[in-house]
Amino acid sequence: MMCLPGHRAAELGHFAAVSAATGLVVADVASGFDYRPMARELVADHPTLRHVIVDGDPGPFVSWAQLCAQAGTGSPAPPADPGSPALLLVSGGTTGMPKLIPRTHDDYVFNATASAALCRLSADDVYLVVLAAGHNFPLACPGLLGAMTVGATAVFAPDPSPEAAFAAIERHGVTVTALVPALAKLWAQSCEWEPVTPKSLRLLQVGGSKLEPEDARRVRTALTPGLQQVFGMAEGLLNFTRIGDPPEVVEHTQGRPLCPADELRIVNADGEPVGPGEEGELLVRGPYTLNGYFAAERDNERCFDPDGFYRSGDLVRRRDDGNLVVTGRVKDVICRAGETIAASDLEEQLLSHPAIFSAAAVGLPDQYLGEKICAAVVFAGAPITLAELNGYLDRRGVAAHTRPDQLVAMPALPTTPIGKIDKRAIVRQLGIATGPVTTQRCH
Repeated sequence: MMCLPGHRAAELGHFAAVSAATGLVVADVASGFDYRPMARELVADHPTLRHVIVDGDPGPFVSWAQLCAQAGTGSPAPPADPGSPALLLVSGGTTGMPKLIPRTHDDYVFNATASAALCRLSADDVYLVVLAAGHNFPLACPGLLGAMTVGATAVFAPDPSPEAAFAAIERHGVTVTALVPALAKLWAQSCEWEPVTPKSLRLLQVGGSKLEPEDARRVRTALTPGLQQVFGMAEGLLNFTRIGDPPEVVEHTQGRPLCPADELRIVNADGEPVGPGEEGELLVRGPYTLNGYFAAERDNERCFDPDGFYRSGDLVRRRDDGNLVVTGRVKDVICRAGETIAASDLEEQLLSHPAIFSAAAVGLPDQYLGEKICAAVVFAGAPITLAELNGYLDRRGVAAHTRPDQLVAMPALPTTPIGKIDKRAIVRQLGIATGPVTTQRCH
């Protein structure tokens, strides 16, 4: 199960309960967070979780180094059924806690190898892993696994900052990497003052949220003309602009499907196909798209249509040339630095605080994050600060990347005529111009 560095006890406990996982692998300390006390808490709460392996000082657990020293002493595992799950990826959590996505050996091998072929990866390439490798995008699109299938070199970036990443690119002769738009924009801007800038990149993939045309042009000018937009989902379907596509396609679209066998439907709110070039929800079925979430019968009834098409929740329109343009999301989510946060899940956590009477989580434009998380709240009495709120959420085990970046007190939350909280009105009251939502799913 590919968890993310920002996941904490709330998410990991949910995953352990759903999957009946027997082991947990963590670092001792990363980005200032000590994972070992959390591991003790998880082991106490989940009887199936019997093994904890720690990279670094293990404390009361088993060290990764100790495990590696014992490698090869046991019996070899029997061959796996190619159609059985190879790993569980984590969904973006667009409706509450993230769901688990079973990717089979055969579909994930195809995912990585077909992506590597499309990107013309070879043994001469050097792939820089910048994003958290638990994400589908840097793992297998083509990512780390795709690089391995062709004998390319894979390098893990020490951190994603321009200074560190640019030094790694120069030192290792990096030719391919993948970024989210916020990071791509930061890298492009940093070329104006960083003494070392990328010279060897032949292909820069950008995905996770929509890259606007102006930013795409800036990235192509500052970093590499070999920009590739990627629009995909951990659940399966991948779309890429192609090497050799004209600049207009690369800058204004999110690409077309990886595989000829990918089946796409674009439908309106009633489930009826829309006309050519019209906006609608993207439904997908194909050889590497999941048939159902792991142990989630109720979610599967909601997320798949009667013909087995997965309801992506993405709003798109398809151009005459077959390329997709992402126009928004059906669901209420915030896409912060390439991570999808379900507004409803955060709101539930906010409302658990005794000082908060009502709350709404909204995404506000941010130059570096794409969207930042704003908690608009009505206090029940004395107000609290953002630091106090996030300290409370931390103690509840809420992942760091899902906590608010901004806290705004309001006398009342505006509502629609039918009494629902009007989030567009909240954003307007905060002085931010609103328009169509342009975030897409984060894979």
